[in-house]
Amino acid sequence: MTDIQVRRAKPDDAEALVHLRGLMLDAMGRDVGGPDAPWRPIALEWFGQQLASPETFAAYVVDDPAAGVVASAVGNVYVHPPGPNDLTTLRGHLYNVSTEPAFRRRGLARACVVALMDWFRDETEIGVVELHATDYGIDLYRQLGFTESQYPTLRYRRD
Repeated sequence: MTDIQVRRAKPDDAEALVHLRGLMLDAMGRDVGGPDAPWRPIALEWFGQQLASPETFAAYVVDDPAAGVVASAVGNVYVHPPGPNDLTTLRGHLYNVSTEPAFRRRGLARACVVALMDWFRDETEIGVVELHATDYGIDLYRQLGFTESQYPTLRYRRD
């Protein structure tokens, strides 16, 4: 694989996006279960629905002729109230940046993220793009102009 060809994901790429999400979550230390894990069919349906909303959702992928989809970056647009530093009412969320282990360290994730950032810039009205970075990806995001937020992310998980 010498020439990186990034393309926008199509509805039939939903299964590959679920697979890559599983790889990403596993690399983050999450127990993702096996191929029959309950989250997978829910994620498959979700990605399928989102891919049908190209104004607010985009996924970019890289294919390998033998292995199929080997890298991805996903993003969506959501409504957010304006403030003094961002007068826009839309934000972007970048996530699901993942590469098959055998294809890592070749710039594939970067190419997908750059394509997604171009989509945010050229085809949406977002003012800010946010993401949660792992130790594996933080340098890439910093190189692309992302900065740490002043406020940490907190979570409340409903039981």
